[in-house]
Amino acid sequence: MDQLMGGGDGAFPLEAWFWDMPFCTRWWTTATLLTSGLVQCQIVTPFQLFYSYRAVFQKAQYWRLLTTFLYFGPFSIDLLFHVYFLQRYSRLLEESSGRSPAHFAWLLLYAMTSLILLSPFVSMPFLGHPLSSTLVYIWSRRNPDALMSFLGFFVFRAPYLPWVLMGISFVIHGTVPKDEMLGVVLGHIWYFFNDVYPPLHDGSRPLDPPMWWRRLFEGRPREETVNGVDNEIAVAGVEVPAPEVR
Repeated sequence: MDQLMGGGDGAFPLEAWFWDMPFCTRWWTTATLLTSGLVQCQIVTPFQLFYSYRAVFQKAQYWRLLTTFLYFGPFSIDLLFHVYFLQRYSRLLEESSGRSPAHFAWLLLYAMTSLILLSPFVSMPFLGHPLSSTLVYIWSRRNPDALMSFLGFFVFRAPYLPWVLMGISFVIHGTVPKDEMLGVVLGHIWYFFNDVYPPLHDGSRPLDPPMWWRRLFEGRPREETVNGVDNEIAVAGVEVPAPEVR
């Protein structure tokens, strides 16, 4: 699948390509390839990676909360296809979210937490596919004028991309792609409350990351305090007496 927009990047050495990726996308892509490599070398097995409520919360195998999003299958063309979409649309969203990775990391936390909570109801032991589909859907809605093509056969606009991918998945696997459908649902919730809801409600953004989360990535900005008074207090509406002048 190719995007028909000009200005593509030239050829870069592998190292430069790696470090050119934004923070979250870089390490998610690395962890995904590393996980498949460990399975390919038979160092670990897929049975040690999938999410299971019993394994996580009764046997304290907490690593499964992450590895369920990292394993897309053994090395194959299908794996490369998924890694390409993961890296491409994760990178585009993270780069558009600003200099700090806080907002994009909050999006990942929202999607991962939602998928883990819904996993028992939809019988999905591995959750990397719906997470990737969530990112593809959000990007496609935020870029309605971008043109896409499928193998040069037909051209369509970006908002149709998730549905085209679901159609391809249905043709190839012969089953309803419920993982991609779940990603579309979660992606639409995020898109609605971040892009549609704020202009209709005086700029209110209920899914924005809280300040404590932003501090994890950005530190405490100097502008956050004015005359020794924390801005969060002022925003909360607490009246603070002016400093006494002597």
